[in-house]
Amino acid sequence: MNYQVSSSQTNFQNAITPEELNQIIETIADGKYSWACVLILRFIGYNPLHYIPQRTYSRLMKENSQFETAKTPQKIPVNMPSSVNNTSRVASSQIFSTN
Repeated sequence: MNYQVSSSQTNFQNAITPEELNQIIETIADGKYSWACVLILRFIGYNPLHYIPQRTYSRLMKENSQFETAKTPQKIPVNMPSSVNNTSRVASSQIFSTN
């Protein structure tokens, strides 16, 4: 079985800033593996709702909203589309707003 990765997907290591990487590592160290997956998807520009159920995402957001605001107050999710079948990518600037 052959699998080809497009060049846009192979350069994602440049998309995650050192601060974001540290936040992901801290989250993993705290044992919050599902939340770390959400953060990774967000930081590389994907909508987590395209990959996990909305109910799970809502629970994770509720559990980690205080944690996230304390760590990174500059990123707050705004109007995440809930359509799982929507294949169009939303730019990260449309997903997050700054305070």
